[in-house]
Amino acid sequence: MKFSVFQVSRKGGREKNEDRMGYCYTRESGLFVLADGMGGHPEGEVAAQLALQTVSALYQKEARPLVHNPAEFLPAALLAAHHRILRYATEKGMLDTPRTTLVAAILQDTGAAWVHCGDSRLYVVRDGELLTRTRDHSYLEQQGRGGIKPPVHINRNILFTCLGSPTKPIFDLTGCLTLQQGDKLLLCSDGLWGSLSDAEIVRHLASKSVSEAIPDMVEHALRVGGERSDNVTVLAMEWETPDAFESTRGVSTDSIMDGVFASTIQSGVLDGLVDDLDEATIERSIAEINEAIRRSAARKT
Repeated sequence: MKFSVFQVSRKGGREKNEDRMGYCYTRESGLFVLADGMGGHPEGEVAAQLALQTVSALYQKEARPLVHNPAEFLPAALLAAHHRILRYATEKGMLDTPRTTLVAAILQDTGAAWVHCGDSRLYVVRDGELLTRTRDHSYLEQQGRGGIKPPVHINRNILFTCLGSPTKPIFDLTGCLTLQQGDKLLLCSDGLWGSLSDAEIVRHLASKSVSEAIPDMVEHALRVGGERSDNVTVLAMEWETPDAFESTRGVSTDSIMDGVFASTIQSGVLDGLVDDLDEATIERSIAEINEAIRRSAARKT
């Protein structure tokens, strides 16, 4: 498995940067994750970090060296991250819970699958054109869809779901998408797409390698956002870059041995909260997913 990857997070005009992102991989599988801690609630950066650490810890337990069923793993990991944030808030005796968005993708074999909750996005660009992107769980993006009634005055920042909320998160699962050589996947916080249109994002990605396109794109977003710009965080990869492989921060996993992982996800002082992930949490998350699928199928019939 070979890919080029680039990640960057820049603080805008906010007091602090609550965005978190990273990736890890085995010889035959890769996980890419991005979370945006939500302002207006305490410790958004903790919620985002817990989400990344929980998903990556579960991935490292599962990917040996492949994730058996990414379509089952991703929602289960998302819900486990949600439970972990709630547990953190309970242990701290917090009156309000930390909250975060999340978008996570698994690439393995020749396919990609991803899950998202909130308004952090994933874009797929192929041959210079937008192939697909996630749809935000905001009233503005979802108005008129699925029976969701938006408020009279719609603010793009108002989400109706996230991780860490007292209510169970709503999420969307996509894939498996068969990847082609040169496909580019971009995960980003709303600081990017809030300043740049989809067309601008695609244009940046189409014209250069990810290591060249992403710094320019982020700088452009910060300039457009001005003094009140949101934080801008981007994680992008290009699948199997052949000729310019070495000069585009290419990663080849061919030499990695079984049971070995590489990771850019920060560890820090929160590691102890993830070390004790138990099978009961994972099984409970999977059971919740299966029950939601059963109810959805029953409604359709």
